[in-house]
Amino acid sequence: MAFINSAKATPTLRWAPPLEVKTSAEKLFTERFGPKEVGGKGKTKEPKAPAKTAANVPSSDSTATSSKSAERTVFEEGFLGKLHKPGGNPQIHPHLREQHLTTTGGKVFTRFPPEPNGYLHIGHSKAIFVNFGYAAHYGGHCYLRYDDTNPEAEEAQYFESILEMVRWLGFEPYRITYSSDHFQTLHDLAVELIKRDKAYVCHCTGEEIKANRGGEERGPRKACTHRSRPIEESIAEFAGMRDGKYQPGEAILRMKQDLEDGNPQMWDLVAYRVLNAPHHRTGSKWRIYPTYDFTHCLCDSFENISHSLCTTEFITARQSYDWLCDALEVYKPRQSEYGRLNLTGTIMSKRKILKLVKEKYVRGWDDPRLYTLIALRRRGVPPQAILNFVSGLGVSTSGTNIQTVRFEQTVRQYLENTAPRLLMVLKPLKVTLENVAQDYLELIEKPLHPKVSELGKSTIPFTRTLYIDAEDFRVQDSKDYFRLAPGKTVGLFQGPHPITCTSYQADAEGNATELVCRLEDGKDGKPVPKPKAFIQWVAEHAASGSPVRVDETRIFFPLFTSDNPAAEDNYLDHINPNSEEVIKGAMVEVGFWSLAKTAISAARKDAEVRTAKAKAAIAEADKGHEEQHGDAPVATADQLLGNEVVRFQGLRVGYFALDKEAKLGCLQESDTEAPGRRDRDVVILNRIVSLKEDSGKSAV
Repeated sequence: MAFINSAKATPTLRWAPPLEVKTSAEKLFTERFGPKEVGGKGKTKEPKAPAKTAANVPSSDSTATSSKSAERTVFEEGFLGKLHKPGGNPQIHPHLREQHLTTTGGKVFTRFPPEPNGYLHIGHSKAIFVNFGYAAHYGGHCYLRYDDTNPEAEEAQYFESILEMVRWLGFEPYRITYSSDHFQTLHDLAVELIKRDKAYVCHCTGEEIKANRGGEERGPRKACTHRSRPIEESIAEFAGMRDGKYQPGEAILRMKQDLEDGNPQMWDLVAYRVLNAPHHRTGSKWRIYPTYDFTHCLCDSFENISHSLCTTEFITARQSYDWLCDALEVYKPRQSEYGRLNLTGTIMSKRKILKLVKEKYVRGWDDPRLYTLIALRRRGVPPQAILNFVSGLGVSTSGTNIQTVRFEQTVRQYLENTAPRLLMVLKPLKVTLENVAQDYLELIEKPLHPKVSELGKSTIPFTRTLYIDAEDFRVQDSKDYFRLAPGKTVGLFQGPHPITCTSYQADAEGNATELVCRLEDGKDGKPVPKPKAFIQWVAEHAASGSPVRVDETRIFFPLFTSDNPAAEDNYLDHINPNSEEVIKGAMVEVGFWSLAKTAISAARKDAEVRTAKAKAAIAEADKGHEEQHGDAPVATADQLLGNEVVRFQGLRVGYFALDKEAKLGCLQESDTEAPGRRDRDVVILNRIVSLKEDSGKSAV
């Protein structure tokens, strides 16, 4: 900037266009000195092939991406923009840095290390976005590492689900690894730590440890009687722990840190404990298991992670992370912390969700009213919309407590430009057109989206018998009501002509059960009335399979009445009894069948291509590594393919997706078979989000 100001002060350039001066100066500096620094101090962006950034990696059924400029902002500015350059993290010995850079080639290496003890929720989507996205943006790699050090809580279904959700969000792991890959190495390093007089076997009870750490008041701390035991004695006792001499709680291995430090993470953390539980991979080989505090930093070190990115609740753990790496004189990754994502009005706790499932408040972990990732997927939320949401919030060191309405607005904005639009009536009311022939038929070709021609067109019938939504008719008219009423005219969305109600039939309660209307086609010589409102409709035409009758349409509302159910004394007292409405007998235009088949076919092809590439990439990355992962979850096309890829906007109704319980026979047939209803078909729709209602619509 100083150079440009100086140049503009030159008499010959004083009146030159400022933008041209700036552009020419930047070009000159780039030619002479290279590109500007990015990604933090001293971080130079090296030439590389364009890499997919996190927010524009298309998910298996995504057809749109967000702007690249916005994605660059997320990874190059703020918290992520200030991260160090690979190799910029300090080491206890210089050669460790050189070895790291030689192994990684100077690339960014991150990891997503979930515990396989539950299903991922929307908060995890930020961790996935940050770790996979940051690595991808800078041309690096991200591991999926299962932190499987607690065999008592781990189940195979969680391993499978975690990989599936990572892939569903649009990412492919560089490699799939396990903390248990390193059990032997971790054990050997624990012995080495003892030999360096930096660890000891302790027999204190939990209460004694708490008291020695100052109790609830965090008062003066004191060493336990075992802290000063001879090194050889701790080595022998640790071997006894390993060989079954002790039961759980009778002996632990603790790191010998600094009890005078103000950080509780330095108060002789537990490194190993005894567990009488078989491990899903190693069986009964081990009776001792390393803790998170011992395992995490060392596995990061083994995998040469350049950026260990985690949420801010681990800030205090950074000191113990660094201490352990330096105590063992191994490569030390740099831990950096960002704020976690929380949504109001819902719960993320595995324990609390499990209670909802067991007591049948919800269908399961994938109930669309929950905010687990499998639930959001089942509801029909596109994965790209989730990435857009996380990207739009930015990444900083502050936690984010976001209202669910903001999340739904992001989903709505994404669907607005990507979801085909179909005519749909939730609560059908029969309409007979009295002034047309019994066999009257007009075929109407309509776009599936008024602004996105690539989504194609649909041909629907218009006949003597129609169905409109019961909400669009009133027996008693009023001056501020513009839809259908006796003697009133209304337009039909994408229909050929307006209709006027001439009579109706009603039940004993006075509710209309059938309407008789006149088609205002102008054939009677009278002026065609100009409608003040338009409503959706579908036609009865057996030959074309119209309308599509929906067995169940599920409309979801917030599961809780509280904005913070997790903070309530009893969150079950705040469950919304009206969180779901099930409507039977809704109708959709016949274009639904071809839309569904096209969506499934496209998703299947994309899934097969992605999966083939993913398998080849992982096989290449696994070359030269000793650990074997024959039991690891495998990338499959089925992980990316589900009924939820069938999404559409029901005009004036909302956005919908096909539920996993739905059965559409034509989706299993070849592309050459005509779409349509088959025997035993069951059509179940989930509302993803409602439409954004403008002031004009709310008044009618």
